[in-house]
Amino acid sequence: MATATSAAPAARAPIEIVPVTTPALLKRFIRLPALLHKHDPLFVPHLEIERGEAFSSKHNPYFEHAEVQFWLAQRNGRDVGRISAQIDKLATPGQGHFGLIEAEDDPVIFASLFATAESWLRTRDCVEVLGPFNLSINEETGLLVKGFDTPPMVMMSHDFAYVAPRIEALGYTKARDLIAYLYDVEKPLPRALQRMVDREQSQIRLRTLDMKRYREDIQTVTQIFNDAWSGNWGFVPYTPAEIDHLGTALKMLIDPELAPIAEIDGKPVAFGIALPNLNEATRGMGGKLLPFNWAKLLWRLKVSGVKSGRVPLMGVRRDLGAGLASAVVPILVIEAMRKRAQAIGMKQVELSWILEDNKAMRSMIESIGGDPYKTYRVYRKALV
Repeated sequence: MATATSAAPAARAPIEIVPVTTPALLKRFIRLPALLHKHDPLFVPHLEIERGEAFSSKHNPYFEHAEVQFWLAQRNGRDVGRISAQIDKLATPGQGHFGLIEAEDDPVIFASLFATAESWLRTRDCVEVLGPFNLSINEETGLLVKGFDTPPMVMMSHDFAYVAPRIEALGYTKARDLIAYLYDVEKPLPRALQRMVDREQSQIRLRTLDMKRYREDIQTVTQIFNDAWSGNWGFVPYTPAEIDHLGTALKMLIDPELAPIAEIDGKPVAFGIALPNLNEATRGMGGKLLPFNWAKLLWRLKVSGVKSGRVPLMGVRRDLGAGLASAVVPILVIEAMRKRAQAIGMKQVELSWILEDNKAMRSMIESIGGDPYKTYRVYRKALV
């Protein structure tokens, strides 16, 4: 496993924590992970243009209901770490978040970054901090603690193995683990499940996302998502502005046949959205699209295709109840995505993330052959 290192003389120099207040500092903040992971062959940097928009109050509607601050850690004028602190007004009152943690393997750097973020949250009356959230719980969530031997899928993080022990040494404990499942789309449903689906599917209608009424369908699936997840730990609903933003962000990537919507008696009750693994398409680009990588990206996504994908959004309405239909509907949705993924040349799809204590969903995914291959952890710490 590759690790980030620093020269011995620099290790004796003090750490300076610098708030990100200018476009130049933000660019350094965005580029730091690629610098730290430059010897890690599994790391895939985000596209810098995408990160710039995600971290901008002008482009990301998350900022409409959240206060955010970024910091860089410097030693001898060199960037050696970063962190963010957030207060989401839609989350639990008194709760603050941290995120975007990256640093060289030095306890002093971690201690300095977290002390700064915690102090900022305390001055804003936070009594507890959770994270990492990059930036929202509906975006990248959790720190990788298991599954370091494979590259991350789109919108999932990839962290050094030393980060978890450094955070835990600062008094952080596990709040929840999130499980990522790898699903072989070339394998059909087990026969027993297929027979059950065949018996029940006559009352369930599956349709694809309708690109002619795209915005309406995005609103439909978001309403299902907000309903399905509303009772789950840490839930924060998508706002109308975030729905519009999400729809715009997904439109270039989405394949309507990888976005099935299940209906019963004409009422949408469940959905799933599988996306091509953008990380596979951007490998080797160094996070940059210009001057020529944009053409390479379009070719890989639209012509040559990618061999992997991820299901970042899926939900079943809670009022469907606990009957047989509620058990069959998610299998039908996943099976529709599996068949389409196989048809366009994908080999595997990640189903993530799933709360560790969501026994029903985990059991269903494992029954169809899902392999729990990565674990991401959300930490908490009291600030009083």
